[in-house]
Amino acid sequence: MKCPYCGCEDTKVIDSRVNEGKQRRRRVCPVCDKRFTTYEVIEHPEILVLKKNNTYEPFDKAKLIRGLSFAVKKRPVSGTAIVEIAEEIENAASSQGQISTAQISDIALERLRELDGVAYVRFASVNKEFDSIDRFLEIIETLRGN
Repeated sequence: MKCPYCGCEDTKVIDSRVNEGKQRRRRVCPVCDKRFTTYEVIEHPEILVLKKNNTYEPFDKAKLIRGLSFAVKKRPVSGTAIVEIAEEIENAASSQGQISTAQISDIALERLRELDGVAYVRFASVNKEFDSIDRFLEIIETLRGN
């Protein structure tokens, strides 16, 4: 690591610890004897989402959490459960480098079905683009049967 004061390229690490998910390192320069801190973070490869119109956009975990949060609004589902679903989807996508909106929807629906039927129907109504009451009834009957 290059010293920000004198430019020496041979600095020494004197302390290292994890801080807020980052590796924090205190360093000292052997030439000018000044100390400085560096942070090391893991760089995750970009995940692309294949949309229904065959375009790609970067995966946005916060956007997914917002969508899931709307589905569970005023339902007995914890925020941690929502974050776990989003992380499961992110992990599935990161192994392939991309994921389709249909795959995201399927994984989310599978998990929501286990957690709360109302949240499942809410999420499905938006992501499966229900166009009639009959489609709602089909989903509700499927939930009742299981």
